[in-house]
This record gives sequence, structure tokens and C-alpha cells, in this order.
Amino acid sequence: MGINKDIKQKKFKTEFEKTIVNLIFTRNWFDEQQHRILKPYGLTTAQYNVLRILRGQHPEVCTVNLIIDRMLDRMSNVSRIVDKLVSKGYVSRMPNHRDRRAVDVCITQQGLDLLAKLDVQLESLFNQINSFSDEECSQVNSFLDRLRGTTPD
Repeated sequence: MGINKDIKQKKFKTEFEKTIVNLIFTRNWFDEQQHRILKPYGLTTAQYNVLRILRGQHPEVCTVNLIIDRMLDRMSNVSRIVDKLVSKGYVSRMPNHRDRRAVDVCITQQGLDLLAKLDVQLESLFNQINSFSDEECSQVNSFLDRLRGTTPD
């Protein structure tokens, strides 16, 4: 089933417009798939993103500003997300010794254990939906980088 059938639209003004609509639709579809996996753990996609950022820094600590710089959804209220993760025991927060205005955030063992469980489930999802070669994925990544006006890695 193509995007035309999925959203019941017969035609688009241009192929580029169709591509943009398809990207938005596919992103929302993937968010739904990811939400099904995260929901039983009481996590949002933004909270999951913060946990992944903290795991990438582990065992080093992060400032809230570093987390903001690395977020996939830059509109997220990182301080509120960190508060929620602290209350769930997945991260800890401590004063920054170099800058009293800053706060250091670190993932806990409980947070690392949760991510290990989620890794298995998300890898299973990726395996189910991945019908692309590495070369095709590289091309898509290059196209998306060009779309955003950035140069590929």
C-alpha cells in the first residue's frame, strides 16, 4: 500500500510534496510502533531519547544543555523530562562542581537495565521492518541530509 492509499489522496501537486507527506506519515507511523514498545515501561519517546543520550555519555555526567543539544525533538522540556526520569529512578541529578547554575545528570543502573530490555525489543522491531540493504540505507540518509541542507557524515 502506498502513501496515496494510506491517506486516501489521489494525487499530489509534485513528487516532492508527496515525498514530504510520506516522510511525515512514516515518522508518525514509526512513532506509533515505538510508543507500543515504550508504553508498558511508562516512557515517552522524549524520555527514551534522554536515556539514550545519557547512556552514550556513561559513565560521564551530562549537563542539561548537553542533553538539549543532542535531543531529536528540540522542542522538548528537558528539565521536566529529567525530573520524571529521576522520579522513576532511571537517572540521578547532582550539582555541577564547576558551575553552580548547572546541574549534572547521570543514568542509573536501573536506567541502563531498562535500556538493555528496550534494545532487544527495538532491535526486533527494526528487524521486522528493515527491507533495505546497507547501500539503500546510506542513500536514504544522504537524501535526508541533503533535504535538511546538511552534509552527510
